[in-house]
Amino acid sequence: MALEALVFDVDGTLAETERDGHRVAFNRAFSKVGLPWFWGAELYDAMLPIAGGKERMHHYANTYQPLTASDPNFAQLVTRTHALKTEFYLERVATGGIPLRPGVAALIKEARERGLRLAIATTTAPENAAALLTSTLGDDAMAWFEVVGAGDIVPHKKPSPDIYQWVLDRLSIGPAQALACEDSAIGLAAATAADIPTIVTPSNHARGHHFDGAAAVMDSLEGTTVDNLIQIHARATAGMDAIH
Repeated sequence: MALEALVFDVDGTLAETERDGHRVAFNRAFSKVGLPWFWGAELYDAMLPIAGGKERMHHYANTYQPLTASDPNFAQLVTRTHALKTEFYLERVATGGIPLRPGVAALIKEARERGLRLAIATTTAPENAAALLTSTLGDDAMAWFEVVGAGDIVPHKKPSPDIYQWVLDRLSIGPAQALACEDSAIGLAAATAADIPTIVTPSNHARGHHFDGAAAVMDSLEGTTVDNLIQIHARATAGMDAIH
């Protein structure tokens, strides 16, 4: 089938948001609420396979701070802390502190000009995705994306395929009509579990991941054109047809 839509992950794929964006915001939030936690870069990278900020906090507490995790008010503290973290992250994004990765803006621009549909499939909060896109692409950037699947809109986060299936349903297309753009092994697992051909541009924290099953793995999107993606998609879907 012909390629109709590009579906982008956000954190790590569109921009290197994790270490110097979300991690810094988490640490500011911990300090603000009085949690004696500090997530260094190495620890944070190790926790990134846990998709979702609130889920990451629960995982950390259960692993390293079981007494804190057992507090009956801990779930409320997580919610409050995560809300503060989002505020701090949005402040950083609004100041232009997190640029898009090389090639992202040019590819999105060409895709729009060529009539490809655009969508987002991410575990990050909707406001985080909107802040990044508007600060880097312009105030009307969110309107370029026909479907935005983000945050807690589905019950299970990546590597579950739920968010991709949700996006496909709202685009009213089959998985072979889309191409997903991811940066990590769990993102690739989510997209391929939804049967969507997927290209991977590994983010800094995912350089050591294995990307078996990817339609293509590239250092970045710099120099990548829509014609390149159409060719990759054609090869991938031809392979899918052969399997089925």
